[in-house]
Amino acid sequence: MYRISVLLVLLCATCHVVLSVTDGLLPNGNFEYGPKRSQMKGTVVTHPNAIPNWQISGYVEYIKSGHKQGDMLLIVPEGVFAVRLGNEASIKQNIKVTKGRFYSMTFSAARTCAQEEKLNVSVSPNLETNDWAILPMQTMYSNNGWDSYAWAFVADAEEVEITIHNPGVEEDPACGPLIDSVALKVLYPPKRTGVNILKNGNFEEGPYVFPNASWGVLIPPKIEDDHSPLPGWIIESLKAVKYIDLKHFFVPEGRRAIELVAGKESALTQVVKTEVNKTYALSFAVGDAGNGCAGTLGVEAYAGRENVKVTYASKGKGGFKKALLRFKAVSPRTRIMFLSTFYNMQSDSSGSLCGPVIDDVKLLVAHKIRSLRV
Repeated sequence: MYRISVLLVLLCATCHVVLSVTDGLLPNGNFEYGPKRSQMKGTVVTHPNAIPNWQISGYVEYIKSGHKQGDMLLIVPEGVFAVRLGNEASIKQNIKVTKGRFYSMTFSAARTCAQEEKLNVSVSPNLETNDWAILPMQTMYSNNGWDSYAWAFVADAEEVEITIHNPGVEEDPACGPLIDSVALKVLYPPKRTGVNILKNGNFEEGPYVFPNASWGVLIPPKIEDDHSPLPGWIIESLKAVKYIDLKHFFVPEGRRAIELVAGKESALTQVVKTEVNKTYALSFAVGDAGNGCAGTLGVEAYAGRENVKVTYASKGKGGFKKALLRFKAVSPRTRIMFLSTFYNMQSDSSGSLCGPVIDDVKLLVAHKIRSLRV
């Protein structure tokens, strides 16, 4: 199977082949197959089709892990190679998809300069004009300088073009972000059931998580992502929330959870249909991800006109407790919101932001409260 994959990538280096991806890396999504020496000038790629399966434009560099930039050593999180996008540079790839399906794209990125960096991700044809987003990179959340980001879209055709573009205009054209490990996943938006009025309350449906990435996936704010890669939920805040997996973190229930990593600037919401004057019960788990986020973690939950503040004494080694909020609906639609009380940082002196974990969120009419394990 490995030989077949290598052959496909090599073939795509010399011809335009559009491949179909369901869940996993795009063809040459980790950039391990690179340009010929004749297609490079130093680290700069000089031919638009030099990187197999990708088309580039502008100032694009092909970077090997360990490359030195001044006093900084550039590290690649997975494999050996990555690309760097300079001013107005972009990479793009055509992928076969299923028209009308909901997709999430995950990619890893790192800043390489002190300037304010950001990325523009888009898909075309985009019959809906909001199938693009500007992702700010001022705040880095992982302790190794790399973060993974998720973005979602609805396919408007059987073949789409995915683009990652650096809109920067820095004095140094090489001052741009590194990009590595681009993947795609089909999302299946869950429906409400009699067991839970909320959609995706256990966060099991979400973006692709790289098997070897130990830093989770950032889900951008709604103002920068119209189609949430976390189905059912809105990131209604100035900062992202982090999607974490059981392989690399402590998760209270199931295989996935959400870490609120940016205090009150990192809010998770969902709007549900309710009956006025009927009493409801909101149950959820609060804990820590086992990532060295020690100290007092706090979560504020809001529903209708009621709210509850839950604190959790974390040792940074994993654990959780259950919480409950009863409220009476005052309108046909009720906004359920979770946010962290304050900022926290990991105890490894890296300065990496961390916060409380939210999981196993259930909403039921109050008379069904016995079915909630609190």
